[in-house]
Amino acid sequence: MEFKEKLFLFLAGIFLTSLVLGNVIGTTKFVQVFFMTVPAGVLAYPFTFLATDLICELYGKKRAQTLVWIGFFMNFFMLGLMTLGHLLRDASGVSGAVSTFEEVYRFMVGNTVASMIAYLVAQTIDVHLFHFWKRLTKGKHLWLRNNLSTTFSQLVDTTAILTILYLANNLGDKVNSVGMLLQLIASSYLFKFFFALFDTPLFYLGVWLLKDKVHEDPDEMEWGYRSFKKELL
Repeated sequence: MEFKEKLFLFLAGIFLTSLVLGNVIGTTKFVQVFFMTVPAGVLAYPFTFLATDLICELYGKKRAQTLVWIGFFMNFFMLGLMTLGHLLRDASGVSGAVSTFEEVYRFMVGNTVASMIAYLVAQTIDVHLFHFWKRLTKGKHLWLRNNLSTTFSQLVDTTAILTILYLANNLGDKVNSVGMLLQLIASSYLFKFFFALFDTPLFYLGVWLLKDKVHEDPDEMEWGYRSFKKELL
């Protein structure tokens, strides 16, 4: 297998693992990160945006959008397997933690449905905005399209998923007003925003090291590799 295909599988693996893990643990636990209170599931989710942005830049819009759809359906595949485990009769005396399974399942259903609605919208926005800014800047200013696409799509995602979970009563007892919901949205988004800024040097490094080895962007071939060199200056 060629290096570029191995790399694609690696990035896709990071994307799918982060996405599924984020939905499994979701809002089962909130953690304190400096001054921000965020769901534990959010710790994994920003990596999905880093992976899709790298795939966008290295492999093109079509592959990135295809991966978005695969991730969407894989989450429902996971939900289907968990539902099957929920519906089948418990083997009493053998099961180690039935109550834990059922509690995780209860939270996961709400998390997955809410997350997938928000995810499909946000990831699609991320992919399209990334290429919109790439066309607008004629392939220059890599940092600009990476940050603008990611920060805006994450705002959409954070607002959508937490609002849906709030309406479904799938958050803690203290989140009992719109004001508390807005505080939670702001805190979660700030975490994602800072991560988006942090991942910019990682994104640059990845593109710089790999662009000439895996570039096959059929949508943007007219700019080629020389324009990439110029945009880093």
